[in-house]
Amino acid sequence: MNILVTGAKGFVGKNLCAVLRNVRDGKDRTRPNLLIEEVFEYDIDTNPELLDGYCKDADFVFNLAGVNRPQNAEEFMQGNFGFASTLLDTLKKHNNTCPVMISSSIQATCIGRYDNDYGRSKKAGEDLIFFYGEETGAKVLVYRFPNLFGKWCRPNYNSVVATFCNNIANDLPITVNDRNTQLELVYIDDLLVEMLDALEGKEHHCVFDGINAVACDDGKYCAAPTTHRVTLGEIVDLLNKFKEQTSTLVVPEIPENSFSKKLYSTYLSYLPKEKVSFPLNMHADEKGSFTELLKTEKCGQFSVNISRPGVTKGQHWHHTKWEFFIVVSGKGLIQMRKIDTDEVLNFEVSGEKIEAIHMLPGYTHNIINLSDTQDLVTVMWANEQFNPNRPDTFFLEVE
Repeated sequence: MNILVTGAKGFVGKNLCAVLRNVRDGKDRTRPNLLIEEVFEYDIDTNPELLDGYCKDADFVFNLAGVNRPQNAEEFMQGNFGFASTLLDTLKKHNNTCPVMISSSIQATCIGRYDNDYGRSKKAGEDLIFFYGEETGAKVLVYRFPNLFGKWCRPNYNSVVATFCNNIANDLPITVNDRNTQLELVYIDDLLVEMLDALEGKEHHCVFDGINAVACDDGKYCAAPTTHRVTLGEIVDLLNKFKEQTSTLVVPEIPENSFSKKLYSTYLSYLPKEKVSFPLNMHADEKGSFTELLKTEKCGQFSVNISRPGVTKGQHWHHTKWEFFIVVSGKGLIQMRKIDTDEVLNFEVSGEKIEAIHMLPGYTHNIINLSDTQDLVTVMWANEQFNPNRPDTFFLEVE
């Protein structure tokens, strides 16, 4: 299968081409039945003569080319209608009736504030391709995109999420006129799943109730089934939490398929080089060091402990707190004793055989570096964040 992508250097096009190349090259095995031979990438700076050959050989067309911010209103129609007309005429020239997907916008509804030059140009593009489908019998897929977000989206252009992510990541100001303004958002990876579904003939259809897409198997339009409705205030609050993570070490809740998970990944893609790494607070002394790594809102925290040769650390117990000790380098001995008893549990640990050892509530415990020359490195997880006002930690030697 040969795929033509127009607007290949735009936000959606760049992401889509990367996915298609991964499938083509066998790097993405999630679509075993999707066989791609060539990905024809066409953009505004591509030699126009190449379009003829691409249209001749294409087995599927993603028309993502369009104009969002022209110098004058006339360019809307030229960019959003004119190129689509050229593309379809070239396909007809070669009697190529392969499926054609076109990216439109909810602004094509021309309802309320969407009754503008951009919306009308998108609506004209829709009418053009629907007529093309009736005329040639080709399958046409019209997607009215809501607000899109994700990596590689240009800030200060037509995505408030991209602008907020970029500005907050780079310590630039943002403007929020109304925190309660709600947006319908589609994450780029969810859109790409839908694009691959469309390639396999499994696209999702819908009809429109005003500006709202309503799933419908025989609907005239197509849509990505996974969207998120969030307010500007919610977006800003999440982004500020993400920014604070380097100082608080607290990772906000990011459940699977949640908006917060997708926004966090998007935010990270805008970090400048100087913020990609950040220092951690090492508590060091002659025995070694202890460093908190990450904290979670509901599932405790991670730390790393380094013990110098021959050093014993710990010698304390907890009422409710419990931990995992995972030695990743060196050789050591973990000891535990239930308080008010004499029985000691011994566990030899080594970076050569990585395993997790429970530190049991009500058991005093320690960790001993058995080496005379090598540091003992232990990754630790505790089921709660350390609270200096209620540390739940009581000194008691194991032996």
